[in-house]
Amino acid sequence: MRLLVVFLWLTLGAAAQTTPRSSSAAQHKRAQTPAPQLSDAAIEQALKAKLAKSKMAANGFTVKVSNGTATIEGKAGVIQHKGAMTRMAKAAGATRVLNNIQISEEAKAKARAKLASGRRRAQIKRGDPRSQPR
Repeated sequence: MRLLVVFLWLTLGAAAQTTPRSSSAAQHKRAQTPAPQLSDAAIEQALKAKLAKSKMAANGFTVKVSNGTATIEGKAGVIQHKGAMTRMAKAAGATRVLNNIQISEEAKAKARAKLASGRRRAQIKRGDPRSQPR
């Protein structure tokens, strides 16, 4: 009986060593390879198309792409537009983004006022009271 167990153990161990890699390991290795680089013109065209479809087109941002780096310039009246443009450029295929968008003073003041007013109701912690005691 012991001889049979040893034989099976050696047979299965040798079979495990000679089997090819599993498909999940091969897929993992393929996932690590970098994506093909798009040309600067293709990235710029994709970014301008995304910008044209968005509400931010009214801001008149200028976009230039060089060596995979997108440079965005202009002025915005909403703070969130700066971050949204960075995400949009990355989604269009830019490897790096130089975001030179300037935020207006009115937008900065509005953001300061919102921060000073405190936390919104949805952000209250479980232990905190829901309203001010009267």
